[in-house]
Amino acid sequence: MDKLFGTDGVRGTANVHPMTAEMALRIGAAVGRYFSRETSSVHRVVIGKDTRLSGYMFENALTAGLTSTGMNVLLLGPVPTPAVGLLTRSMRADLGVMISASHNPAHDNGIKFFGPDGFKLSDKVEAEIEALIAEGVSAAPADGIGRAKRIDDGRFRYIERVKTSFPRQMRLDGLKVVVDCANGAAYKVAPEALWELGATVIPVGVGPNGNNINDGCGSTHPQMAAETVVAHGADVGICLDGDADRVILLDETGKIGDGDQFMALMASRWASEGRLANDALVATVMSNLGLENFLQGKGLRLERTGVGDRYVVERMRAGGFNLGGEQSGHIVMTDYATTGDGLMAALQFLAEMVSSGKPASMLLNNFDPVPQLLKNVRFAAGQTPLEDASVQAAIGQAEKDLAGLGRLLIRKSGTEPLVRVMAEHENADVMTRAVDMVVEAVADAVSVP
Repeated sequence: MDKLFGTDGVRGTANVHPMTAEMALRIGAAVGRYFSRETSSVHRVVIGKDTRLSGYMFENALTAGLTSTGMNVLLLGPVPTPAVGLLTRSMRADLGVMISASHNPAHDNGIKFFGPDGFKLSDKVEAEIEALIAEGVSAAPADGIGRAKRIDDGRFRYIERVKTSFPRQMRLDGLKVVVDCANGAAYKVAPEALWELGATVIPVGVGPNGNNINDGCGSTHPQMAAETVVAHGADVGICLDGDADRVILLDETGKIGDGDQFMALMASRWASEGRLANDALVATVMSNLGLENFLQGKGLRLERTGVGDRYVVERMRAGGFNLGGEQSGHIVMTDYATTGDGLMAALQFLAEMVSSGKPASMLLNNFDPVPQLLKNVRFAAGQTPLEDASVQAAIGQAEKDLAGLGRLLIRKSGTEPLVRVMAEHENADVMTRAVDMVVEAVADAVSVP
């Protein structure tokens, strides 16, 4: 059996292997058996989802698999991914499941898992579950089949938890906020939470129909929100992705501030307050060199990991750090949550706006980024372009050209059949030539039948 788990659970096109109802049932049975091995009278799992049409299919298939092994299933309906991490722990569940393909288009879907501590599963646990899926698992006896129940107040519990991360005596009165929910999982919770805290809320991307999640909106397409900020004279824009575990912020002019700028702000603020654990921020290899230089100038460290918020969290837990994230907008604050939380991160930024009295444009301009360029090359199943001799030669030459003032990063996407080529350099022309050289070599390699 091909490897199922990528950088963030299992993901692919709905109704195409591995994202079929049959496979979801097998996954549910395997993960149910894995987490019900300990002797206990009750085993419980919570399941959340975003707004994709295929979510109904996978919710039912996973429920069937899980209950067949004796797990009791609590169905949350559409909630953000961080809500699943939160409720897994607070409801004393053995397991949490989120059905979502995050920022991917509506025809994709995915399944990601949280352990009883509310954190995503490790590579080791995922490998053991894959082995169970391949072997097949025995079903529970007829009198040991689990039950399924809908939980109607999951989103309200999540809203209250998110609000506890916001300063208790502070309100957002007088702030006009555009929030783009990507027609996804936060389409109700994000506007409600902001309104309850006193903001004037201008919601966009809050009309999901099963097929429009991330479609021209959200953190991967912030243009609509930027235009709305300008049109309404808003103070700030908040762009979430389909499952609301990441955020991209917009200043009052509609300019985008990515995750690196936000992390620079929070790291410097927390360090000045003595709150930044071990004087370090954890981020991935994709974060800009400008962020690293900014932190060094303040006597702070940047700890880099592989791409994926799961690896950021693992490093944070291992090293005792409390702030981390990704340039793409995953922001992890383990003082408050077990995974990236776009809405919670946005509230931290709004609190900084209120307490400092500074506009978003100032708070999202903490350092000058080193020129950075990322290009993707799609490849077909079975192709291994990075092993091609001409590609290796191009990579070697590009690394020489960038040496000293920049860096080159080549990797396969963990969620799509793409080779990602990223470079940074003080000289944008040198950077562009290096990226184009590698991209051309990879494109030539994948074009060979």
